[in-house]
Amino acid sequence: MSSDSQGSVKGEAAMMLPPSGSASSQGQPLSPSTTSKPPELPDELVQAGWSKCWSRRENRPYYFNRFTNQSLWEVPVLGQHDVISDPLGLNAAPAEGGDGNLGNGQRKRRSSDEQGAGPNSLKRAKVKIVHTWSGDQSPTTPISPSTPGVKPWSAAPEDKQVCVVFRIYWDLDIQTNAVIREHPPANHLPPHPEIELQRAQLVTKLRQHYHELCHQREGIDPPRESFNRWLLERKVIDKGHDPLLPSDCDPIISPSMFREVMNDIPIRLSRIKYKEEARKLLFKYAEAAKKMIDSRNASPESRKVVKWNAEDTMSWLRRDHSASKEDYMDRLEHLRQQCGPHVAAVAKDSVEGICSKIYQLSAEYSRRLRQTHLSLLCTLTPEPACASPPQSRLVYCYPVRLAIPSPPLPRVELHFENDVACLRFRGEMVKVNRGHFSKLELLYRYSCIDDPRFEKFLSRVWCLLKRYQEMFGSGANEGTGLQGALPVSVFEALNRQFGVSFECFASPLNCYFKQFCSAFPDIDGFFGSRGPFLMFSPVSGSFEANPPFCEELMDAMVTHFEDLLDQSSEPLSFIVFVPEWRDPVTPALTRMEGSRFLRHQLSVPAYEHEYRSGSQHICKRCYYRAVHGTAVLFLQNDAGFAKWAPTPERLAELTAAYRPASSRTSSLSSPAGGGARAPH
Repeated sequence: MSSDSQGSVKGEAAMMLPPSGSASSQGQPLSPSTTSKPPELPDELVQAGWSKCWSRRENRPYYFNRFTNQSLWEVPVLGQHDVISDPLGLNAAPAEGGDGNLGNGQRKRRSSDEQGAGPNSLKRAKVKIVHTWSGDQSPTTPISPSTPGVKPWSAAPEDKQVCVVFRIYWDLDIQTNAVIREHPPANHLPPHPEIELQRAQLVTKLRQHYHELCHQREGIDPPRESFNRWLLERKVIDKGHDPLLPSDCDPIISPSMFREVMNDIPIRLSRIKYKEEARKLLFKYAEAAKKMIDSRNASPESRKVVKWNAEDTMSWLRRDHSASKEDYMDRLEHLRQQCGPHVAAVAKDSVEGICSKIYQLSAEYSRRLRQTHLSLLCTLTPEPACASPPQSRLVYCYPVRLAIPSPPLPRVELHFENDVACLRFRGEMVKVNRGHFSKLELLYRYSCIDDPRFEKFLSRVWCLLKRYQEMFGSGANEGTGLQGALPVSVFEALNRQFGVSFECFASPLNCYFKQFCSAFPDIDGFFGSRGPFLMFSPVSGSFEANPPFCEELMDAMVTHFEDLLDQSSEPLSFIVFVPEWRDPVTPALTRMEGSRFLRHQLSVPAYEHEYRSGSQHICKRCYYRAVHGTAVLFLQNDAGFAKWAPTPERLAELTAAYRPASSRTSSLSSPAGGGARAPH
């Protein structure tokens, strides 16, 4: 297993890096230094977290590691290769006689490694990896994915070890088949906890302003998730410098925010289950419409129409008490058709004012934040980066690299509460479960090239978690639907049958493959991101696209798909998963259904399939039933269709994989279940 894992890291490094950089430069993370040095132990053991203690029960000394909670009766030995705590052998002492037998990633421990660890350097905890191999790995040939199980970072004492295996929702061993043209490093400012903390405060302040404006001007609560969708929609067209706050958009008025606020005027219409709820909603709508038209600068004709319809509805409610739920809903729809255009006309200027004010505040916050960030970088005076000339050669895709080197980062505290990792900086705590914390460590090891000793790992994890918390909000279940993911079984079927090895819309927290596109290249690049998909231009490969359900983003995605498919003659395939909204139908779905690159389309009914929660890294319930149908569209050029054609056999396995786990288990247990598997 060790040699295979090393081979996969080495293969990706060869694909991604110039000759001067190699995977061997990324060593095992070392332990934080300590000020207390008991005379009983060498300095190296003290720095690794070991201390000598006394057992009252056994009446003899033992040795305890405060980083891993490991206890030993014998004096610990540094450098020995433990397949559990060091599965890749990165910290193993070399065999006597030289370096000839060293595998990829193995190197001798230098004294500088043992003495120069920074405040955020991290000792690799005990990890148990369980692999199921079904063949040799090749960068361009899909393989049957393996599913590693990860043990908690803190282990029990050696004589009483309990193996806890987490359920894994990713496969980081699958190599990419996505080919791009080599490009120079990006000019994003490197992330810093101080800046991220200020950004979080400003985004929270902006959310509060939005809430207050909706209440003061329209008397409504902000539509649920509308601020989050505003961030997504603005970043589609934003040309500003801040990774989150929009600051350079045209037009200033957001179509997404304007549409969602207008839909809740004069009141928000919720789903109705019972007759009495329908009656109350009809009365509230008539009352709110009349009140709005009286308090705004409306034309005489608008006042007349709205007042007459509102009073007629109230009169009908007073005299007719035998109406059914359907009668009330029909009357409500009629009232909306009659009053809606007039109410929208008087609210239009006010709602545009809300959208404009939020954008102007965002632009001001972005400018202020960038000035602070630049001042911080100038103060820390990092070493200048070596500029590399842009290349035009074709290479396998590789993570985003930053042109500006990262300065030393402040200390972030880490502790565990049961199965949750808690990271704290200046009193602000973010949390992630142990399984996803281990996943981030693996992604960082595969992708980061400027921090071989993991000195900046905890600071960057804190920035990453804080950034996604800022984007999707901190409310209960807020943002969960906007970053949901496909079930593991679907990813496995996509990889086996269609060679999919890349996600167009993901994050380090919810990705299945280690190669993906995400929203924040400045921080996600350290964990494997290839940058935003709308800025990503592959020449060939097989891709999965499950975008956030934002209409403007999905429409821009379709435009990008068609441009890429039209320009490339190499095999190129996109399998797209979007909500099947038909009333009204979304422009993105309409365009894909009429595209000349559409090869096949599937429809998965509502409540008959699942998604993985966007909060899977902190919640216990990872799957939820989809309340709407999902359209699966295969967009491929001619070469992509010839290589990954959606044949009936392949589609049968994909459809079977999409069933919820309970029904899929019973179906696949029978000999005829699941469909035949097509060859690659």
